[in-house]
Amino acid sequence: MADPSRQDALTIARIVRVNHAGEFGAIRIYSAQILVARRFWPDCVPSLSEMLGHERTHCAAFRAAMPARKARPCRVMQFWSWGGWLLGSVTALLGPQGIWACTAAVEAAVHRHLDDQLFFLANRDHDLQGIILAIREEELAHLHHAEEQLKSPGPALNFLRSLISIATDVLIWLSTWGDSSRMTRALKAAKRTRLARRTV
Repeated sequence: MADPSRQDALTIARIVRVNHAGEFGAIRIYSAQILVARRFWPDCVPSLSEMLGHERTHCAAFRAAMPARKARPCRVMQFWSWGGWLLGSVTALLGPQGIWACTAAVEAAVHRHLDDQLFFLANRDHDLQGIILAIREEELAHLHHAEEQLKSPGPALNFLRSLISIATDVLIWLSTWGDSSRMTRALKAAKRTRLARRTV
């Protein structure tokens, strides 16, 4: 890992912390959905189980990346535990369309965040960039699979997706005590700086 500036190092630590919290939340969502789906929607279980396996691997990768970047797990993982379990349970009780609407909403939000992070990390932390690139491919596959399962989503499903997307962002902010907002501001500032340099 290159030796980043103090501000860059802080942003990188926040990236790892926020991503680790998000992956932990995804584990809880999929675990709750699988529990309900085994009883009511068994056809969904194989795909959900595969995705759960991916999220566990992602979570472990971000946890392993923490020490070298002086990062620690967020202080209140209970937010992710309770929030993820509640979101997974409720959407699974709505049926397969609820499950896939949840997956599509969460994965779309994740993909957006990862793209911004990759832009920031390009010349700052190649190791972490490589980890996130590999993870992004699997998260994108989850998103595509979920969208393929959604049958003619109407206003109700679109509203549900919007609600879940907002809830995900709020949960990230609460569980990281605003680290996600500071990280987002730092990523945007870095992007503006790089674009300004290109136009000079």
